Amino acid sequence: MKLTQTKRLERMKERYQNGGMDRRTFLGLTAAAAASAGVMTRWSGAALAAVSEVRFDGWGGTVQEAIDKFAFQPYTAKTNLKVVQGTFGDENEIITKVKTANPGDFQVIHSSGVEYYKKYVDGGWTSELNEANIPNLVNVMAAMIEPFRKMTPKLSAVPYDYGTTGIAYNTKVISPEEAKEKGANLLIDKKYAGKIGGFGDKNTRVWYGALQSGQSPNDIKDIEAVWAKVREGRDMTKKYWSSGAELMDLLSKEEIVVTEAWSGRVAALQEQGHPIGYLDPPGSYAWMEDMLVLKGSPMAECEELLNFMLDTATSIAVAEGQNYPPALDPTKVKLTDKIAKMPAFDPTGTMKTLTFADPIYWAEHDTEWQKQWDRISKGA
Repeated sequence: MKLTQTKRLERMKERYQNGGMDRRTFLGLTAAAAASAGVMTRWSGAALAAVSEVRFDGWGGTVQEAIDKFAFQPYTAKTNLKVVQGTFGDENEIITKVKTANPGDFQVIHSSGVEYYKKYVDGGWTSELNEANIPNLVNVMAAMIEPFRKMTPKLSAVPYDYGTTGIAYNTKVISPEEAKEKGANLLIDKKYAGKIGGFGDKNTRVWYGALQSGQSPNDIKDIEAVWAKVREGRDMTKKYWSSGAELMDLLSKEEIVVTEAWSGRVAALQEQGHPIGYLDPPGSYAWMEDMLVLKGSPMAECEELLNFMLDTATSIAVAEGQNYPPALDPTKVKLTDKIAKMPAFDPTGTMKTLTFADPIYWAEHDTEWQKQWDRISKGA
């Protein structure tokens, strides 16, 4: 009898983890079945304890604070499911950890869109979401979902927010007119040498090097011209920052007067009263972020959490807290005036006004460009 019940419990556990049963039903049925079979103590430790929490890793700072306050804390209050959080400054950090971790050690990642999504797909770390358990996905912009679905017809992630890596500048030193006139070349203006900052990742360095050399970042014809601009900028740069918190610190303390910057972090600085302007030059680097569920995660809990996060009220509260527009389609959902005024906000829901990295093109050059940027960053 006990052996039969144990097998039944294992089948229920498998069904639950595959998304075929909601969490409340699973807990109720397994508790009753295990107790009646007298196997509660030895079985529940492995099965029930495994669904008591979800692991989340994100960007930290004001972004993660908003997610925690407006999504995770209300979710835990509603479900008693704890969200254990970690942070990273560069997503490559978490990818390195995922490579050597056991399935399930890392579960939900606040990931940087389709070019990173491809890395997880190629690494074999993606899961398959049961979209029936995420009904709020219907309100997400189709234009944001499509690039993910092209890579994996069964999604492993749901789009959540978006923004741009434009140019932030100190308005006490640089006027809006000057910023607009110089555009991407403001970042290599000798007048500001020693007061220039930059994001120290390969993608941003190549992207802006392409713009500064008059090329499309998604169709670079002369990569040596790009590297020449990267070196030119390196020699004028005071500090390459590696996190949103560091970016905000450098700008707020006026250690730098111009830098590439994430649109939401600039909006946060502006709210705090700092004299920071923001410009998206033509071809500015746009990105969409997603909530990615890795293989080995407790799928039903993760799907329940994602659905809660995509709830209209939750998404709007998080968006206003982190200063990035939500993935919600503004033609389906009424968004607030504050969101409509955010940098990069697309009122059409088509995303056609923004320039995103071509994930296939960038993946083809990823290793080569990373090696070259590593050399240049060290002075080559």
